[in-house]
Amino acid sequence: MKKLDKLILMSFWGPFVITMSVVVFVFLMRIMIFYIDDFVSKDLGITDYAQLFFFFSLITVPTALPLAMLLSSLMAFGNLGEFFELTAIKSAGISVVRAMAPLFIVAVSVSAFSFYFNDRISPWANLKGYSLLYDIKTTKATLKIKEGIFYNDLPGFSIKVDKKEENGKLKGMVIYKHSNRSYEVGNTEIILADSGRMYSINDNRYLVIELYNGTRYTDEVSSGTARPAYISSPIGGGSMPNYSNFSRNSFKHFRLTESLSSFGMKRTDEGQFKYHEFMKNISDLTSTADSLRNSYNETRKNLVAGSQQYYSYNYREGTDKTLKKGPWIDSLLNKPVSDSLKKEILMNTKSAANSMLSYTKSQKDYLQTKLKDATKYELEKHHKYTNALSCLIMFLIGAPLGAIIKKGGFGVPVLVSIIFFILLYVLTNQGDKWVREGMLAVPVGAWMANTVLLLTGLYFIDRARSDSRLFEKDVYLMFVKRIKERWASRFGKRALIQS
Repeated sequence: MKKLDKLILMSFWGPFVITMSVVVFVFLMRIMIFYIDDFVSKDLGITDYAQLFFFFSLITVPTALPLAMLLSSLMAFGNLGEFFELTAIKSAGISVVRAMAPLFIVAVSVSAFSFYFNDRISPWANLKGYSLLYDIKTTKATLKIKEGIFYNDLPGFSIKVDKKEENGKLKGMVIYKHSNRSYEVGNTEIILADSGRMYSINDNRYLVIELYNGTRYTDEVSSGTARPAYISSPIGGGSMPNYSNFSRNSFKHFRLTESLSSFGMKRTDEGQFKYHEFMKNISDLTSTADSLRNSYNETRKNLVAGSQQYYSYNYREGTDKTLKKGPWIDSLLNKPVSDSLKKEILMNTKSAANSMLSYTKSQKDYLQTKLKDATKYELEKHHKYTNALSCLIMFLIGAPLGAIIKKGGFGVPVLVSIIFFILLYVLTNQGDKWVREGMLAVPVGAWMANTVLLLTGLYFIDRARSDSRLFEKDVYLMFVKRIKERWASRFGKRALIQS
């Protein structure tokens, strides 16, 4: 039996490692392609990319494990069936269930590892990965100027270059230098140059712009009250230009030095992202969900007490503080009042009703937000368990399916695995949607996908034990042929009776 277990395990581990690597790579590339626009033109080092790929590779592991378990177990038993090794095992009196025993132990171990990974490593990887991604997304693009187009990403400057030469020399440069008061007085400094060059110094912390053979135009505005470019004329209601001190200076060589501090990537405090459910383990999720539920229940209990401030007459003093119909209200309504007092009463009533409506809406929104947040954290807590258990369930589907299909390689197993993985994905998302909409309880929606697939796996195990030909074409062709023969004989008998 030990040799048999070793044979089955050896046929499993090879496809598992390959499948796991391929699936992680595919999911990693999907994430990278989704965020590719945030990486373009960013001055990022190899270390930044390596860290990002490492964290997101860890993030994809919980998703990749069930698919790898399904595909590798299906391929292992499919190869055994295709080369008649499974037939030899059965002929030796060993059942399919016994042959699955070593891989069942492996599946349980992988599920336990997946649970630990989901609870401990995934929150840390999510926190590190998404905080780094946020920092990359908020980092400004590097200084890349295109010919004939104004570049505006350098704070305080708009730069245009007519032509860029291979030696780094720039031809026909136009620079608009904006002051802090440019929104009040417009552009006050323009520099035109025949040529120039741009380069960075001090580890890319400063940008140097050297200009040659040009002119600098400056419109000097006093530091007092800002004067618009045009002021209203006292005669005729028109406008006349507001003249200021204008200067023009020619130069043969002019040098500007500006800081590039706004272009460097700055790390954000990771504590700002810890509120998200993906950044929490089971203990934190339970604590947060319970806190939100308690806040929700306390707010519901205090709704009636909080609404009393919007009524002039709520309860009679000395009563048991419950809303009851009483003759004292009728006696108030039967009292004669003047028209002015009646108008005042109606205005006060309308104001109280509007205040009560606003209070009701705000409390409703608050309660819905609390309930939604609590549901979100509870769902994520359940998914820590369901994602781990799905590895075992995928084995229960893949192993008997491989024994039934008897096809190895990456052909039919890949197709079948994708179908069941999509089914798992769709059922999980649908269950989560119904939970958020209040149609299902949190445990029912979270465990719906695993329940359906577990029953499917048990059915396939039963079919594999009885050597079912569930996926063989001849079985269905013979079934259709029998149906046709039965219908033909029935219609033939009717024709004979009628004749």
